[in-house]
Amino acid sequence: MVRKNFTPEQIINKLRDELLNREIFTTLTEAKVLIEQWRKEYNQVRPHSSLGYRPPAPEARIPVTLT
Repeated sequence: MVRKNFTPEQIINKLRDELLNREIFTTLTEAKVLIEQWRKEYNQVRPHSSLGYRPPAPEARIPVTLT
């Protein structure tokens, strides 16, 4: 499987296209929260074609057992 490594410029362009150009941030806190949500979605949820449409770093899920 060929895996393409993205350059920082490519990731910044995706961030700009998918979030920064579509939002008007009213506070720095709002910007930080929305950017962090985008980052988590990009790195843990969104499927990537180079990985067989799997997320690159899926969130670990620990099963909860009730006693």
